[in-house]
Amino acid sequence: MTLDLSLPQLVQQQAQRIAELGSPAVAGLYDLTSQRLVRFATTITRNQHDAEDAVASALLKIVADPEVFTRANHPWPFLLQIVRNDALQILRRKKRWATAKLAITNALADLICPNRVDGAEKKEASEKVWLALRQLPTEQAEVVVLKIWEELTFQEISWTLEIPLPTAASRYRYAIAKLSEMLGHQIEDLSESLAGESSHFSSNRPSIRREEV
Repeated sequence: MTLDLSLPQLVQQQAQRIAELGSPAVAGLYDLTSQRLVRFATTITRNQHDAEDAVASALLKIVADPEVFTRANHPWPFLLQIVRNDALQILRRKKRWATAKLAITNALADLICPNRVDGAEKKEASEKVWLALRQLPTEQAEVVVLKIWEELTFQEISWTLEIPLPTAASRYRYAIAKLSEMLGHQIEDLSESLAGESSHFSSNRPSIRREEV
């Protein structure tokens, strides 16, 4: 049943449809992944408009040459990798790469993760989480987003970011330690706060299976 499939499996299905129907089937891939792709790209570009441009550029590549996507062994990490590369190219063109690595835009929380969690305490906690996340280096922030919100394994993160698996795991560990220190929480409390914010994006969507490496 479709509802029992993980997001990577659903993306795999879309890849099969694109292989059968060609570029017109890319619309289904867009509907399935665009919000998540923009959220991920924003951790790199620090600007939603640039993130949307990166996602559009990545999907246009698939429209122009569907086989590039359908031949991938792991379509979801591969798509994330294309978006990441396009986001980095946008930064280089705008000559903002050096400064972009220093901080996440002040609008990050509002742009990619609007808060709909009931209760003033949870709202305040999630705002503190995103304020802290903005202070992390890009290479750590993007791993946190991929691990917690996209529920990728460290192996999938290593494919997406083109880094060794131990590097992905260590960046995540350092990021969680920094966030925990900044927020004054234990790691377990921090993860719970982040997971609560993630529920907005998983509502009315197929369940995503969390895997551990």
